[in-house]
Amino acid sequence: MIKDYIENGFLENIVDMFKHDKSMYPYIGDMLKDDRARVRLGTVALVETLKTEDINNILTAIPGVAKLLKSPNPTIRGDSAYILGIIGHKDALPFLLDASDDENEMVREIVEESIKVISLLSSPLHKS
Repeated sequence: MIKDYIENGFLENIVDMFKHDKSMYPYIGDMLKDDRARVRLGTVALVETLKTEDINNILTAIPGVAKLLKSPNPTIRGDSAYILGIIGHKDALPFLLDASDDENEMVREIVEESIKVISLLSSPLHKS
């Protein structure tokens, strides 16, 4: 149902569902595996929104998203690296560092960018 709602553009409804039911956050990884591009793009938008509106709970999505870095599909690996970069928390760094030697050049680039973003956000200079 969640994937269908995202595909149909009901992002605000999904954001509200996640904010009211914290147990849904781990399913973000499953949403990234969907074959429908609109669902995957909607999941990116969902994470971007939840990062600003519910930062503490979005962190619970990291393990489910990070496991997709080992997917046989390079698109899914790239999307998961990108999402981890959006979340921008240092807890994602070990997973990204493990994926930094991905066989796919595009995935490696996304992983590298996400590592840079997280490193910058985690630096003492950024927190000042």
